[in-house]
Amino acid sequence: MVITTILRRSISSVLPLAVVRRTVERRNHHQYYSALPVQGHLLLHFYSSSSSSSAEKETSSAGDPLVHAVKSNIKSVEESADHEAKVEVPNGFPFQIQDNPGQETISLAREFQGELIEAELYLSRVPGEGHDDLEAKSIPLDISVSKKNGTSLWFVCTAVPNEIIIDFLYLYLEDGGIAPFIPEIEENIREAFQKYLEIRGIKPSIYKFLSECMSKKKSKEHALWLKNVNKFVEA
Repeated sequence: MVITTILRRSISSVLPLAVVRRTVERRNHHQYYSALPVQGHLLLHFYSSSSSSSAEKETSSAGDPLVHAVKSNIKSVEESADHEAKVEVPNGFPFQIQDNPGQETISLAREFQGELIEAELYLSRVPGEGHDDLEAKSIPLDISVSKKNGTSLWFVCTAVPNEIIIDFLYLYLEDGGIAPFIPEIEENIREAFQKYLEIRGIKPSIYKFLSECMSKKKSKEHALWLKNVNKFVEA
């Protein structure tokens, strides 16, 4: 518990910003370029047909080694152990699993005694090779437990081997508002909420499966990103 407490405090030092970022990203995905100013004369210049054929040839020749490098990396990623690994769902795993291609998340959902339990796993800090420290093995995890009357509890968590750490907790009210945020949860309340989540299927024993899912996810997203880069370069 000492190590996890240290990790929790480390995470909590950046929490308000991290929670806002993750909440905003989950609820309202804004396109990056929508915030960029576009100058008409530059855009027109870019699409101008006045560029010389010699410049086009130079661009084409410069692109060839890049295309080769990208395709080589695609092949390497797709032949990696993580990419080819078959992740088996544990017996009795109660959640429906939804991959979100092109995004950094995998979603879990289930119903439990009239409640809707949803979880969002994030790619950042996914377990990687050559890392033994606890933070490198951690998986950011948002969990919501929703009642039919519209109220819900939102848990900002970190999954590590042998524990689901509850970093912060939010209460969404029936009118859509949020109850006052309490930065420090008493330890006995935190432990009771860990049991509360375990009853609903979020338990330490699923960490290994979640880790395997996210490692494969990372490989798939890497390959997809490289393929999109390749399409851009070859266009």
